[in-house]
This record gives sequence, C-alpha cells and structure tokens, in this order.
Amino acid sequence: MKVKICGISDVDTLKFLTDYHLPPQFIGFIVNYPKSKRFVETKKLKELLKIDKKNSLYVAVLVKPNKKILEEIKDLPFDYYQIYDCEPNEIRNIKKQYDKKIITAFTVHSLDDVKKYISYSDVSDIFLFDGKGYEKSRSFEHTLLENIKFNKEVMLAGNIQINDELDNYKKIADIIDISGGVETSGIKDISKIEIFLKKINKVNYEN
Repeated sequence: MKVKICGISDVDTLKFLTDYHLPPQFIGFIVNYPKSKRFVETKKLKELLKIDKKNSLYVAVLVKPNKKILEEIKDLPFDYYQIYDCEPNEIRNIKKQYDKKIITAFTVHSLDDVKKYISYSDVSDIFLFDGKGYEKSRSFEHTLLENIKFNKEVMLAGNIQINDELDNYKKIADIIDISGGVETSGIKDISKIEIFLKKINKVNYEN
C-alpha cells in the first residue's frame, strides 16, 4: 500500500516527510477550501513548495476549482490535482490545459456514490473515495468498495486512524490517505506520522 499524508501546512512537517527514510508517496495540500483548518493561502503555499519533494509527489487538493485558482497554481510543482465536485468534462478540460495527473475524489454515503467512478474513468489517474464531511473527516462504509473491479488505482480516505487494522484496507485500496488521524489537537503530529508510516511499511513488508 502507498500512503498520502494530506493537509500539510507547515515547513517542519513537510521537511520531516520529504527527508524521512520511508517517505509517503503522496503529500497533499488544501489549496482552495478555506473552511478547512488545513487550508494554505497561495502566497504561503508558494513558499512551502520551495521545499524539494525528493521521493514524494505533491498533490493540490481542489474543491470545484475556478480559473483564478488554477492560474495561480499552474507553475507550482504539483504532480497531481485532487478534484472534488467537478463534472467529467470539467476535469477533462483541466487535465488537458494544465497537464496534470488527476485524482478524482468521490464523497461516499452509499453504493450509488461509489458507482459514479464509471463516468470518470477516462479522465482520472486515481480514484479517491472519501467520507461526506470534507474538512470534518467523516468515515463511510469502506466495504462498499470490496467487490468492484476498478480500472485505476484506488485511494481510500475518510477518518482513517493510526490504530486501524491496516491489513483490512489493503484488501480494497492501493493508497491510504490520512490527515486528521496523524494530528493532535488539530495540528500535524510528527510522532504520529512516523508511527503510521512505520505501520504501513510493516504491513507491506510482512505481506
């Protein structure tokens, strides 16, 4: 399983991740959603992203992005745009114009929400299934994904915690996306991040 640590907003945490000997494959930044306590304003984001990503990939998390924000970030070193609340044709246009790989994010309450992935198959590089809470990290029934044969890598989010049975996630997802689960009092906690990365490595190594 690969890992995405999401909602990075400070230099110390980002440097820890990029310098760590077991770095996450993906590091996410909340780019245009001010309701999230993890939101990073563009000016600060530009400074933050001067840190060399090394062996990780940088992900811009975007909720129905408009032209203004897309133009503001187009020259930043993002490898993926993680997009919520856009129609397939909107994502197709973004992908074509800005030449980024796309993580299409689906907020899930029922199986019908999961099945929306079919319409996005040709515009997505990764499918992300998340809870309905956006900034509130709500969980959903992960077993809804179990019997579906996806044609892309699957990323799983939604209130994932460091004490979860990670083996269970391996059965349904290629990538685990964690944010609030590696925080203490709403702030990224490097000790929790390290515990989580070591646990993922152990699950991968033992299987």
